[in-house]
Amino acid sequence: MYDFAYHNPKTLADAVKLLAGDSEAKALAGGQTLIPTLKMRLAQPSKLVDLGGVAELKGIKLAGKVLTIGAGTTHAEVAGSADVQKSIPALAHLAGDIGDVQVRHRGTIGGSIANADPAADYPAAILALNATIKTNKREIKADDFFKGMFTTALGEGELIVSVSFPVPDKAAYVKFPQPASRFALVGVFVALTGKTARVGVTGAGPHAFRLPGMEETLSKSFTPAALDKFSIETQHMNEDMHASRTYRAHLVKILAQRAVTAAE
Repeated sequence: MYDFAYHNPKTLADAVKLLAGDSEAKALAGGQTLIPTLKMRLAQPSKLVDLGGVAELKGIKLAGKVLTIGAGTTHAEVAGSADVQKSIPALAHLAGDIGDVQVRHRGTIGGSIANADPAADYPAAILALNATIKTNKREIKADDFFKGMFTTALGEGELIVSVSFPVPDKAAYVKFPQPASRFALVGVFVALTGKTARVGVTGAGPHAFRLPGMEETLSKSFTPAALDKFSIETQHMNEDMHASRTYRAHLVKILAQRAVTAAE
């Protein structure tokens, strides 16, 4: 690793001050991406601002039909929360299937979506559940948050404080994991609220995305059979050593049908 200063603030205000005016400073959440990057010398921050001690960023609250999760809440805490399991069981399932036990007890929801890995699980849920990302400066709607590969709408010195999810009537997440990393080769999250369906896809493209055509189809008939003749375009799909564009497009459709079947 390179030399850097390490800070361990206890309040959100102190964390924001430490990051302000320093474009080379990095916020450290669970560190599941940042620490390996530092070890490989692919990043050279001037300082690390550890958010692990900031109590304001932790916790889960269910108020009526809105579930709010603090950015510093770990995947294991999301998966094990009675409030999450009761209100959006699909989100608890998603969190419980991220990586391995060690990753789930260190990684955080805020760190995951701020990093915006194209194969991360949470971004699909953010889009499908029409979540709102609250930062220290503003609120960002799900559709405005993910801008590209590892790129979000977050500005310099802007930290995610919490994520709020409207509780859907039905939802499910199904992924085809890459066997070694457990990242999603393709993951599809479907949600139905009233007569409106939303679909979030991860792993298939440069960043998580929605499928408006599939959403329209499922809004008319929220059944697996409704997607039998649905066609997925391949030109914007990822292609690598693990899967071709055609195979990923095929997976999107199949996993969407399985998610609709599993939705509760």
